[in-house]
Amino acid sequence: MYPKKENTPSSPKAFDPKESIKRASSSKAKSPSWSIALTGGKYVWATKMDRVTIIRKGLPYESIEVISRRTNLPVKQVLHLLGVPQTTYNKKKRDNDLLSGRDSEVVLVLTELLDFGLEVFNDEKEKFQRWLKKPNISLGGATPESLFDSLTGIQEVRNSLNRLEYGNMA
Repeated sequence: MYPKKENTPSSPKAFDPKESIKRASSSKAKSPSWSIALTGGKYVWATKMDRVTIIRKGLPYESIEVISRRTNLPVKQVLHLLGVPQTTYNKKKRDNDLLSGRDSEVVLVLTELLDFGLEVFNDEKEKFQRWLKKPNISLGGATPESLFDSLTGIQEVRNSLNRLEYGNMA
């Protein structure tokens, strides 16, 4: 006869799908919120409609510097990605003008991507910035940062980060 096994704390707990669903639902219920802080104020959005409102108003040219710092790219390179000449940038920034709708949208979507990337890399900024500069097989050998010039390119970088987060080839 064998002694009867008792439930011990080291025995594996049975998987409870209801608990898993509840946990997943509560994590998705928390709506993500993004922000970009500038000297003129903080722009915060949680939905695509909030983003549209900000795009229609336009962001200050200073937001280009924020993206430059967050991506660890020189301002000149960010300007090149946006297709904005350096002289135009200098004048418009000095005059406190606003970015066009397209450029504002790229800045906001990039902000969302950079926040997501930091989350995927567990807030390890240096690792994430290195990843942005390395050629990536899932992006056809392009570096992620080289795709920041279009919304489609930014979405492809986001898809690559999604694959990386879930253990697929990225």
